[in-house]
Amino acid sequence: MTAFTKTELQAIEQTRPIPRLVTIPLGIGSLVCGGHDVFGAHPACTLLVGLFTACMMFCWTSTLHEAAHHTLFKRRWANEWLGRWLGIMMFLPYTVYRESHIRHHAYLNQPGDWELWPYSDPTKSLRFRRTYAWFDLICGIVSSPIIYGRIYFHANSPIRQASIRRTIRYEYVGVAVFWLLVLSLIGLTNSWQVHLKGTFWPMMVAGFLQTGRKFTEHLGMSSFDPLQGTRTVLPSHLLLRFSSFLNFDIFVHGPHHRHPRAAHHTLQTRMGDYVCANPTGSFPVYRNYSRAVWDMLPHLFRNPACGINAGAATTAVSHIDVEDFVGDVVTEVLGSSSADSTPPQQVSSGTLD
Repeated sequence: MTAFTKTELQAIEQTRPIPRLVTIPLGIGSLVCGGHDVFGAHPACTLLVGLFTACMMFCWTSTLHEAAHHTLFKRRWANEWLGRWLGIMMFLPYTVYRESHIRHHAYLNQPGDWELWPYSDPTKSLRFRRTYAWFDLICGIVSSPIIYGRIYFHANSPIRQASIRRTIRYEYVGVAVFWLLVLSLIGLTNSWQVHLKGTFWPMMVAGFLQTGRKFTEHLGMSSFDPLQGTRTVLPSHLLLRFSSFLNFDIFVHGPHHRHPRAAHHTLQTRMGDYVCANPTGSFPVYRNYSRAVWDMLPHLFRNPACGINAGAATTAVSHIDVEDFVGDVVTEVLGSSSADSTPPQQVSSGTLD
């Protein structure tokens, strides 16, 4: 259970998540409409409805992210059960995602960052990382369950607590049973074409978008400091602001990593405070998402890497394990000496671009 301070809880109470959760019914409705050609069978209609469905599914990944942080609802059980249902849709047990994501925050860009495997793993060759990066980008609905599942199935899994491993087993069973029932129903009704058109290809596009977001935020970043080791986008244009709204402001990524228990609507203010407090500092912050993508692309083609694979001066490996989201990654996990050992990440458009 995430341990929030009184101030953090008060901020979560003000989040009003319901308007942002409209992506769930909209996504379900659009995949049904797309599969049954409700708006017509013209290829343009199929394409537009499918792309809309994919965008809604992409927003579901951000909703799962908030549920894992327990910053979606004040009630713990509400976060967990919504997270479990969303995880089933993504072939991903909720607890597997949460356990991996906890360590992604605690060990950002380090070898212990399970979520950024293989890009943060110094034992993986450049050829392997290049190959896996394209598999990850094109087949995200397959690669993501593999990446997250490693934390449970790997021989050196940090998950030792029997109760957590038992919960994960039950969740894997739930995922398997649900999809076996779905596939059996599709087979009995011979409706493969309907589901391929309405569900499968939008899922592929959503997986591409999710991996692209992950790459934009992390690929090529060597620093272990949350503000320097992630790309942050502060949306300025209307469409980008609306997209950020539906995705719980996950694009404001640096402050989210520095304060993983903070309510999403406070992140832009926090980043502004950091910039004002460090006017001569160089932060990888962008007003335009395309510029953040453009900064990431050379790393995708040349060297898909994070942390030491991206040229970090030290592995900065922490000697403690974590079981929850810490308040400040730098001070609570790495300690000031390790955090300061890596120079700030210098990005050409490091000011508010």
